[in-house]
Amino acid sequence: MRLLRRQAVAPLRQRILTVLRGSPSARLSIDYSQPVGDPGLFGPDSVTWKIHSDFPAMMAGGICALMLQTLHPSALAGVWDHSDFREDVLGRLRRTTAFVAGTTYAPTAGAEGLIEQVRNIHRRVRGTAPDGSAYSADDPELLTWVHVTEMWSFLQGYRRHVAPDLDRALADRYFDETRCIAEALGAREVPGSVAAVDQYFEAVRGQLEFSARSREVLAVLNRIELPMPGATAVRGTFLGAGAALLPDWAAQLLGRTALRRARDRAAQRALRAASPAIRLALADGASAVACRRVGRDRSALAFG
Repeated sequence: MRLLRRQAVAPLRQRILTVLRGSPSARLSIDYSQPVGDPGLFGPDSVTWKIHSDFPAMMAGGICALMLQTLHPSALAGVWDHSDFREDVLGRLRRTTAFVAGTTYAPTAGAEGLIEQVRNIHRRVRGTAPDGSAYSADDPELLTWVHVTEMWSFLQGYRRHVAPDLDRALADRYFDETRCIAEALGAREVPGSVAAVDQYFEAVRGQLEFSARSREVLAVLNRIELPMPGATAVRGTFLGAGAALLPDWAAQLLGRTALRRARDRAAQRALRAASPAIRLALADGASAVACRRVGRDRSALAFG
């Protein structure tokens, strides 16, 4: 029976991997299976390994984080001036996905190599924002913004799609664990608890705006072409499920009406319904390989 189920979802697995990886030449060369026993930056007992192991939750969270990030003028300026997102938004999403997966589950050397690659890229990203202020991608404050929006969104995705009653202490541990990535990239004063993240958002909200550039980034995202059958419906489901995670203040700033929010929640329900098949299709992903590397069963990725 298990073999039949795997065979049934094999086409789904291939379509998802095509979206995530692109062409073979674009794939990263990290070997998640070696060296045996290497726990990487977090290890199997971390909250991070558990939360990052659920693909539907992470994809919805990643979309939510991208929407939030469009609201910070200086952070958006770097993407606008130095990124090919308008021509290759899927490529940008793939690179972000690969970085998160690698820093979470890769062996130590592989994870540290990814961080160094990103640091090198950030050193070259400098310019002037629309208001005339200078920006740089290695600005500690901008690095903190990008990190917090991502980790907050991943946590919300996990709560909505996997564990609605996730303990507050575990959420605190998650923020405390993952800030090491932001700090390794150069961020400073990274919030390490739920309360600290809430305070951070409250403090930074005065700097945020929904600009013409924000609208263009979201428009590009809404036009993304996925190399798979039913791409329009799949795109709408993931984008809506991501938007459903937005905090009320961000949804209001982004101009999402009550009707749009209702549609977002419907997309979230659709993704939740499809999640069992998606999880089965990706049951042998990076997290499972990492578990084998350290001699753990994949059940170690579940709480409880």
